[in-house]
Amino acid sequence: MGAPGPLVPMRLPRPAGVGQVPGVPVASPPLSRFAATDGLAVARPVVVRSGVPSDSRLEILRRDRLYVICQFGGWVLFTVAYTFLGALQRPMALSDVCVFAATNCVGLLLTHLYRNHINRRGWKQLGWSALLPRVLAATLVLALLWTLSTWPIYTYLYSGHPPGLKFSVTAIFVYSLFNGGWIFSLWSAVYFVYHTFDRARRAEIERWKFEVIAKEAELRALKSQINPHFLFNSLNSLRALIDEDAPRARESVTRLANMLRYSLQSGQQETVLFDDELRIVEDYLALEQIRHEHRLRLRWDIAPAARTQALPPMLLQTLVENAVKYGIGARREGGELAISAQCDEAAGGQPAMLHIRVTNPGNLAVPLQGVAATAEKSTGLGLRNASERLKLLFGDKAVLTLQDDSGGCVTADVRIPIAPPAR
Repeated sequence: MGAPGPLVPMRLPRPAGVGQVPGVPVASPPLSRFAATDGLAVARPVVVRSGVPSDSRLEILRRDRLYVICQFGGWVLFTVAYTFLGALQRPMALSDVCVFAATNCVGLLLTHLYRNHINRRGWKQLGWSALLPRVLAATLVLALLWTLSTWPIYTYLYSGHPPGLKFSVTAIFVYSLFNGGWIFSLWSAVYFVYHTFDRARRAEIERWKFEVIAKEAELRALKSQINPHFLFNSLNSLRALIDEDAPRARESVTRLANMLRYSLQSGQQETVLFDDELRIVEDYLALEQIRHEHRLRLRWDIAPAARTQALPPMLLQTLVENAVKYGIGARREGGELAISAQCDEAAGGQPAMLHIRVTNPGNLAVPLQGVAATAEKSTGLGLRNASERLKLLFGDKAVLTLQDDSGGCVTADVRIPIAPPAR
């Protein structure tokens, strides 16, 4: 058998209308797509570009459409106004109207070419000190071109001298230069002032976009820190049960699986229902009660209206975990953990709030001893992340405070707007 000949890519005919969007040309793959590898033709990956215009392309089309409307509309209105003002000074013949219309058509063409020159030279990116001399020079050149271009029109229609005017040709030429100068100066002023404000508006929009991207990236980073922190603490609770009570260990595995599933699912959301968060906290406390037994006593005070409100995921679980670790686990006798949630009505210009309180025994002014003190020095991540997430989502309207209460208790107090601000 002879050696195989070179492999030539073939272009197969496409049935008409199959896989083709009307009005969008279909490009055949170039031969450079195929590369020889060990005697075989391997197709390189092809990037398929959508026929749908991008946001930047739509913005360019919008600005071009606005320019066309303003350019034609402005010169038409200017022609009508100039004709009307001329009619107030003297009777207007058809030749006068034709002169106005023809000269302003020349002005429309010159300003369009002027705009193309501005875009090619990048004048819209210049500062005012560099822009003004260029605009003044361009205005003088445009006025001269306008006068020279329209002079044959005056000569043809008026045979060298407009009727009813007692001025010399030189005076009319100078008047035409002055007239063109202020017209093109006005056009330049409107054009550059508009683009100055438009550039400022687009810069502000870009700044908002970058802020949103940075906020979303920071939220994702905070959530990625929460999940390992939460998993580490939960596994510590489960480890103590495996050798002591296998049935309870299996039940604990089920509860932990529920918590992990919730952690993964809620990590894709900015807010969750308080009732969903509460069920996971109940699973977590069930695990902790098996470990702490009678040392952990619970008191619940949850208003029905609070269950349907929204809060950041893992917020309540973080507060409860912190209370168990530093309020219950750090004391031989344990203590009572109180969890309350209610809806505060709007008052004093403040919006209605979801008010959450998690209270545990302790004192912020008294340092912990032993293992608890070591843990305290190495953590604090949970509450710090909770506070930062609240600030990112709700700004200054949401507040998380940690304070000493009477009776030797520490309370984590959270207030979240019931109606989240638009993001």
